[in-house]
Amino acid sequence: MIKLQIVGNLGRDGVVRDVNGKSVINFTVAHTERYKDSSGNQKEQTTWVDCSYWTDRTAVAPYLKKGTLVYVEGAPSAEAYTGKDGNAAAALRLRVQNVQLLGSKSDGAGGGAEVSMSNGATVTSGASMTNGAGGKDFASAAGDISDDLPF
Repeated sequence: MIKLQIVGNLGRDGVVRDVNGKSVINFTVAHTERYKDSSGNQKEQTTWVDCSYWTDRTAVAPYLKKGTLVYVEGAPSAEAYTGKDGNAAAALRLRVQNVQLLGSKSDGAGGGAEVSMSNGATVTSGASMTNGAGGKDFASAAGDISDDLPF
């Protein structure tokens, strides 16, 4: 299986649809790459990904709002088509297996509650994510070892 992982902002709100008795959440994710070209000019390239999340657990859908920073992973596919202007174009699609909300644009640095959802999992939210092993959040775990760092 080919797996694609993307961190980007939602381009539109998630929409829940029922297709032949199964639920699907459709949304788009935009990832913008910023770089300088050989002339030193600032360039920006945005890649759009159409996402389909087939799941019976649609509780995450209300959190999928335009502008929200997300991590998604799943199986990619590409589709060639002819645009309205008659030119050839392509679309990148992702059949989502896991989605994790990282924050919203209004959160600034991506703070806020994290909500993760994958096939067969439940929606969990909180101010910090836990590592699962010791039940500590990542911030306090990092505080425990900061004195041992050589710099």
